[in-house]
Amino acid sequence: MIRLIYNALQHLGIVVLGLPLAFFVAATPRYRGRILARLGRGLAGQVSSLPVGGRRIWVHALSVGEVSSVVSLVRGLRKSYPDAQIFLSTSTRSGAQYRSEVLADVVDLFLDFPLDHFWVVRHFVKRVQPDLFVQVETDFWPNLLATLKQAGTPAILVNGRISEASFGRYQRFAFFFAPLFDSFQVLSMQTAADVEKMVALGIAPAKVCGLGNLKIDAALPSYTSPRSKDKAPLVLPTGKTIIVAGSTHPGEEAILSACFVKLRQEFPGLFLVIAPRNIDRGPEIAALYRGLGFSVVCRSDRGAAWDDKDLLIVDTMGELVDFYQQADLVFVGGSLVPFGGHNPLEPAAFGRPVLFGPHMEDFADIVSEMLAEEAARQVVDVDDLCQALQVLVADQAGRDKFGQQARAFVEERQGVTDRHLKVIATLFR
Repeated sequence: MIRLIYNALQHLGIVVLGLPLAFFVAATPRYRGRILARLGRGLAGQVSSLPVGGRRIWVHALSVGEVSSVVSLVRGLRKSYPDAQIFLSTSTRSGAQYRSEVLADVVDLFLDFPLDHFWVVRHFVKRVQPDLFVQVETDFWPNLLATLKQAGTPAILVNGRISEASFGRYQRFAFFFAPLFDSFQVLSMQTAADVEKMVALGIAPAKVCGLGNLKIDAALPSYTSPRSKDKAPLVLPTGKTIIVAGSTHPGEEAILSACFVKLRQEFPGLFLVIAPRNIDRGPEIAALYRGLGFSVVCRSDRGAAWDDKDLLIVDTMGELVDFYQQADLVFVGGSLVPFGGHNPLEPAAFGRPVLFGPHMEDFADIVSEMLAEEAARQVVDVDDLCQALQVLVADQAGRDKFGQQARAFVEERQGVTDRHLKVIATLFR
């Protein structure tokens, strides 16, 4: 009944808003270029180009964050099932770009995720014919899950998490969300608290398990992708203290600039690397720092010298972990401004001291554990950030100890991927 109402409202929306939406999509390049693929155009040809026979695994990861979470698992699936065909779908343009950077050597076919209209998802399921569907973290859609269930395709949720805000919403609309979650044969959650929340929503305890956070394994250096041949070698200036600010968001670069101005007065050998979450913001950030009198180079400027510069802006995709590896200190962005933060485990895996701001809601459980074990430092504002950086820049021994604690934190929590593969083996026989 719920799906009938859902589909009725969907068709009503098409009737009422169909024409304006069509004009909007046609006028917006980022939608115009992908909408036909999300409706299934060209899918038959893509699938038919693959070898006939063999089992198929369809993995869906919403965007960049979800793709980064599942890198280790997808590589594990390839190793465990070398003859299987692996499909990976994403919903966003950035996710599509990133997946090609990190998993091109593993995945047989990349897809744009279908729009959740029952005709469209039936077309996708009929053409893909998956023997297993792996959903990463979020992005649940009723028609797709129902169609997979009707086709007899087992589905597993991996790296599941439920924030307090989401839990309240799921409880209020349990009539809609509980059947969605119940469509999965297994729901693998990140923490025991996530397991309890899922059971509280009415899901059978036998379906729910806590296997840990896949981002732990995905953060390890062994899972980083090989360097693309069209990118220049990465060699940061020697003899300087390198601070890398990763996945920054609007507003954070200005905050960081205030710290950088102060620190450079005391430590002229500092070199700052800023890797914005949206690489299209490179020119905007360059203009900000040039206006403050700093010499700036962009990663995309092939052949440009770095040694005589003050600042590097990473306006290329898929290289952040490489910069983390060469850093002396790392600030994780999306955390001084309210964007929920980004993965602090990537720099920690390389043994780098990790700092982040107060807004790490998307990684709350990891952050609380890291802070409890002194594997990271959380700052509350710009003054606190400046003070923390000042202490660490001046104390190399302190930096080394801090970084060792960060790496130990990651190493002690390895094995999440193997636990997921054991569960998947019970579904993919």
